[in-house]
Amino acid sequence: MANECLFCRILAGKIPATFVYEDDLCVAFPDINPQARAHVLIVPKEHLVSLAYAAPKHTALLGHLMATAAEVARRQHLERGYRVVVNTGTEGGQTVEHLHLHLLGGRYMDWPPG
Repeated sequence: MANECLFCRILAGKIPATFVYEDDLCVAFPDINPQARAHVLIVPKEHLVSLAYAAPKHTALLGHLMATAAEVARRQHLERGYRVVVNTGTEGGQTVEHLHLHLLGGRYMDWPPG
């Protein structure tokens, strides 16, 4: 399944994407269907279907993804604020079965979302 995953194919270079951030654990690139002026996906290099599959062994990775979101937000000049979203499962709005964070900013974020 991982080899057919959209994000795994991007990570393997089979689908082009412009990375705005990359390190040993994750990459970040603009969403192809942006919902805000800044809409960046932060994707771990390890294939993990969703947050529902996270285990204690993933604690460091999950923390790293959040720290990366803060770094990407700085690089995107989102000083006025931003939102980090993790969609999990079909009812949670997840459309790609590979854990990823949405970093959204550059506009006021209403509440409640969805």
